[in-house]
Amino acid sequence: MSRKSHPSSLVSWNVNGLRAVLKKGFADFFRESDADIVCLQEVKALSEQVEDQSWAEGYESFWNPAVKKGYSGTAIFTRVKPLATSLGIGIDEHDQEGRVVTMEFPDYHLVTVYTPNAQAALKRLEYRLQWDRDFCAYLKHLEKTKPVLGCGDLNVAHKEIDLANPKTNRKNPGFSDEERASFDTLLDSGFVDTFRQFNQEPHQYSWWSYRSGARARNIGWRIDYWLTSEDLMSQVKSSTILDEVLGSDHCPVRLELG
Repeated sequence: MSRKSHPSSLVSWNVNGLRAVLKKGFADFFRESDADIVCLQEVKALSEQVEDQSWAEGYESFWNPAVKKGYSGTAIFTRVKPLATSLGIGIDEHDQEGRVVTMEFPDYHLVTVYTPNAQAALKRLEYRLQWDRDFCAYLKHLEKTKPVLGCGDLNVAHKEIDLANPKTNRKNPGFSDEERASFDTLLDSGFVDTFRQFNQEPHQYSWWSYRSGARARNIGWRIDYWLTSEDLMSQVKSSTILDEVLGSDHCPVRLELG
């Protein structure tokens, strides 16, 4: 474990199955990224199912698998020892799916999240919106003691600039009016979308459908984020999308702190 008490380089990635992405260069990326912390979503595995973890030497890992095997799940790998760690958000209805890992460091809480998808025809929209309310309340509770860094697949493209085809996706999961308004509520509660503080350009995406060569044509969505409490924004040096990194239908997103 590193003697650093303040992580400065952090990566978040929805790997869409850790065992699958390990066959597609993940270990090389992990080592080359040289991040203090790597947060993963949609791990789809228990730690013991990933037999060779030599790529994570020097890191401590904390896993939150879903009750349902091969589904959802999150994990954090850190080489900076946290003060404390917790799994879930303390609501049993939500915590069956392994969607949140939280770590406390001297200056902030770090939360990684894999937000539920509203699903086709928005059939899980009501649950999704309840999740959003409860997750926002969880972050605000943490914020009572120190600022919060949040990352992960939030399963929403916030503005029209955040996806290639906004008009045809208006009522689809991840770009429904309700989900976008819910994300507005999260930001209005005091959190900052760090990427847009540095980059206002279009065509910046973090997820592409496997269909129709979408990635090669950059027909994508920006649904993976680094969020921060407003009090921490002054420490953020950069927030970037690593869209050259392959292996999943998502790409990693990186945050550098000063």
